Amino acid sequence: MTAAATGAGPVEKPPGAPGRAAPGAAAGMLLTLAKRLLALVLLMLATSFIVFSAMYLAPGSPESFLARGNSVTADTLQAIRDQYRLDDPFFERYLAWLGGIVTGDFGQSLQFRQPVGDLIASRLTTTGFLVAYSFVLILASGIVIGVIAAVKRGKADSAAIIATTVAMGTPAFVMAIGLTSLFAVTLGWFPAFGAGEGFLGRLRHLTLPAVALALSSAALVARATRSSMLAELGREYVETARVRGIPERRIIWRHAFRNALVPVVTLAGLVVSGLLVTTTLVETAFGLNGMGSLLVQSVNSKDFPVTQAIVLIIVGVFALCNLLVDLIYPLVDPRVRGKVGA
Repeated sequence: MTAAATGAGPVEKPPGAPGRAAPGAAAGMLLTLAKRLLALVLLMLATSFIVFSAMYLAPGSPESFLARGNSVTADTLQAIRDQYRLDDPFFERYLAWLGGIVTGDFGQSLQFRQPVGDLIASRLTTTGFLVAYSFVLILASGIVIGVIAAVKRGKADSAAIIATTVAMGTPAFVMAIGLTSLFAVTLGWFPAFGAGEGFLGRLRHLTLPAVALALSSAALVARATRSSMLAELGREYVETARVRGIPERRIIWRHAFRNALVPVVTLAGLVVSGLLVTTTLVETAFGLNGMGSLLVQSVNSKDFPVTQAIVLIIVGVFALCNLLVDLIYPLVDPRVRGKVGA
């Protein structure tokens, strides 16, 4: 008995979907990966040059900050410039800085007088936990809301559109103020400041920052999921599956949802990079000692080594997220695997 006769087989595949990977698919994917890695290296080199060059365009100078506004002699300023090699040729300083970056040496903080790598490492746990927490909230709430809006339609769809419109139009720092006033000050359910200790402590302390950070991005994911699901539910293979008597839940989650994931995966990769930037506002609002608040402090105090390192890390994370999205595509949509192997 055939799979079509029993109704238990897979539904009609979208046009162009291969049944089995071509013999050259693995080699094609490896070649694509090599090209992406080369592009990643070139992007990081270009970014490092721009970030390092921006120090010369910024107002003020490192020696002025180190003097802390005090009246110092020309000899003292020259000694500071000699200590930090500020008079060395531009390309010599850039190559020395780049060599340090490759070996994990980001230089010395002008403000805190300690290695930049140690300074960032001490803040990385808080920011990493906050971004991961927010990302889970974004995917969980955004995908569920988007699928419900596409499947239920009617009032559920209208409510989802209104809620996502409001969420997308509300800045993160405004959301932070509102959440703090309601849930921390008025109700006292969550603490207003600090990152907490231990997993459960961090989970409780970072709930409000994570929600403030996640809401606008969750709304974007919900909108993208809704649009993609509506497009898939209107395709011919979905109608064919319904005619065969396949359960609606299976049609939605096993077939339509999987095919609708491609634009959601793309958006998810962009969301992670955006979260690192938005943390500057949220961490400042909630008094968190993370990379975002450290970036704000370093910019305000003209701490160039710290600013350069954090900006370079953010760009690196953005590039890595794009690379991961490219690698996940063939797992989500076999049609992409077939094109890569062609």
